[in-house]
Amino acid sequence: MEFQSEGARGTILMIKLDIINEVVNRTGITKTKAEMAVETVFETMKKALADGERIELRGFGIFNVRPRKTGIGRNPRTGAEVAIPPGKAVRFKPGKELQQLQ
Repeated sequence: MEFQSEGARGTILMIKLDIINEVVNRTGITKTKAEMAVETVFETMKKALADGERIELRGFGIFNVRPRKTGIGRNPRTGAEVAIPPGKAVRFKPGKELQQLQ
């Protein structure tokens, strides 16, 4: 299964359109329906994470939201200290099958 596109910097990357095209190729549904399906999956995942839910995709990995600590950063231009407010960050832990790809 190949999901590779050349990015601006010459790195190999995959964009949402590549996923949509793969759905079309594997299922034979129209591109419009494939795009709607992929969008629905991503929107559902975003909403679940925004609500603080954990997403577990067996064989792929786990997405969850964790609190991020406050801290002190520096403005690279002036060198002035900047307070970094507490926030939340999405974390991904790959499943066993993904870890074996290395």
